[in-house]
Amino acid sequence: MRLTADIWVSAYLTRLRLVQIPAFVVKRGDATSGSVLVKLNTLDGQACCFQRSFDLLTGERTWVVLTEGFEKDVDASVAKQVGFDPDLWVIEVEDRDGRHLLGEPGLG
Repeated sequence: MRLTADIWVSAYLTRLRLVQIPAFVVKRGDATSGSVLVKLNTLDGQACCFQRSFDLLTGERTWVVLTEGFEKDVDASVAKQVGFDPDLWVIEVEDRDGRHLLGEPGLG
């Protein structure tokens, strides 16, 4: 059984809050089955956006970089994705050290 998107987002935001990493929902998608993008803003004009991907070799779902670079360019790419998929969730994480916790157990 898969977690719904809103439950996963809530759990992710809680994990970030517990280690004092600021994060917020930029766009709320479909509560049940919306995909999630995580934008990491390092507060130096740079950003990176992650999306979940299915690895055909291992059968696992992993987080991969969708785009990275200047924050305004990453924002434009995210806006384009939102235009394609109105059910999409967008979470922004702000951390100068580049922490996002996506590799932690239970978040893959």
